Amino acid sequence: MKEKKNKNRENRLALRGGIYSLAITAVVLAIVVAVNVFAESLPATYTKQDISASKLYSITSNTKVVLSGLQDDVTVYWIVQADQENTILERLLEKYDSLSDRLTVVKRNPDVYPTFAEKYTDEEVQNNSLVVECGERSRYIPYDEIFVTDVDYYSYSYTTSFDGEGAITSAIDYVTSRDLPTLYLLEGHGEADLPSGFAETLGKENIETAELTLATVDEIPEDAAAVMIYAPQSDISEDEKTMLADYVSAGGKLLVLSGPVEDGALTNLTGLLEHYGVTAQDGIVVEADRAHYGFHQPFILIPDMGESEITEPLIEDRYYPMLPIVQGLVTSGDVNGTVTELLTTSDAAFSKIAGYDLDTYEKEEGDIDGPFALAVDIEDDGGGELIWFGCDELLDDMYNAYSSGANSDLVMNSLSQLLGEREALAIRSKSLNYNYLTISESASGVLKAVMIGLVPLAFLGIGITIVVRRRRDTNETV
Repeated sequence: MKEKKNKNRENRLALRGGIYSLAITAVVLAIVVAVNVFAESLPATYTKQDISASKLYSITSNTKVVLSGLQDDVTVYWIVQADQENTILERLLEKYDSLSDRLTVVKRNPDVYPTFAEKYTDEEVQNNSLVVECGERSRYIPYDEIFVTDVDYYSYSYTTSFDGEGAITSAIDYVTSRDLPTLYLLEGHGEADLPSGFAETLGKENIETAELTLATVDEIPEDAAAVMIYAPQSDISEDEKTMLADYVSAGGKLLVLSGPVEDGALTNLTGLLEHYGVTAQDGIVVEADRAHYGFHQPFILIPDMGESEITEPLIEDRYYPMLPIVQGLVTSGDVNGTVTELLTTSDAAFSKIAGYDLDTYEKEEGDIDGPFALAVDIEDDGGGELIWFGCDELLDDMYNAYSSGANSDLVMNSLSQLLGEREALAIRSKSLNYNYLTISESASGVLKAVMIGLVPLAFLGIGITIVVRRRRDTNETV
């Protein structure tokens, strides 16, 4: 009888324990469901974390500033067929949508709205293209401006990058801006056309360009946010020099990319530098320090970067500009303004007086000893600013590709400083190429043995030990 009572008591205890466990399980499940429902309603910013190597799903501080400053309603139309949504773009648009109440993302299925895109573009519209609209202003962003394919000059192959954030933020900046900056490009001295890649970047950053011939005007146009002189092959006149000098001293912004020329010298143009105690040296700079030139060519310079808001982003991200055929500069201190050396050579550099006629990279009698500045940022006492690069080919598409875009970024950062900080500038695209981990066969064999053999056996052993111990404890209690 006593045994029977004990058995009934154990059954009641077991039943009570089961009911209690079931109740706890139900409560936990209810909490989990509630937490999931709550989390689903939160913005994507808080619920999805970006652990990708290139931060594909993250938004830079530049974009956050642009979105937080929106004063008008912006609509981003996502043109895509059902079940054709690109995951990377979808995650990015969720971020945009969650960061501003003034921005709305709307899908437009071309099968349902076949004529929707016609009022924005005459092009054939691919899936995952976008239209950004604010009031009467709009910008169409084709798929190939979001997923960009470039030539890799190192391997002679193609690389793909994701430029969704740069394209969308630029479009938002364009449709919401009242006045876009105008960059005047000087003409009349054999200046080169801007390389196609850099010209596209200017358009993406909403910088309008206009031509300027100083011989036909009495002063720099009032709407000039800045003036750019790119690769002149002949000198400016004395009157043009005076006009440019007066422009800078009165608060104007001037960007010059001018290297050695094959014939003659640009005496009046480089005279703009002399007013600030900076002298342009004759010849072409050659590096004797192997760590400061690339491709076994001592005239393709990889300079040191000085501390500046212009160079800081490149230094932080470990990008290095690459400058071919450069004219060296020597600074003698701050005169009529503040001079900052942006790029410099090593102490072993020298300037070959022979210029384009050089036939050796060895130092010869008459060559000028370095070190040199290769780019300077001059802040005039009157409030103007002059940024000078001693290289014509800095923006060349090939050399820009060799530098992984650092050359273009350097010039765009300079323009950003001249035009005033504009948050839509300098958002780099993100690589979609995979970086593979390569290991030896022996290491691979060890990893397989550990992961397939030892780890499962260890867990099995732990499980057996726990079961045996629990049974022993139960028997001892009984």
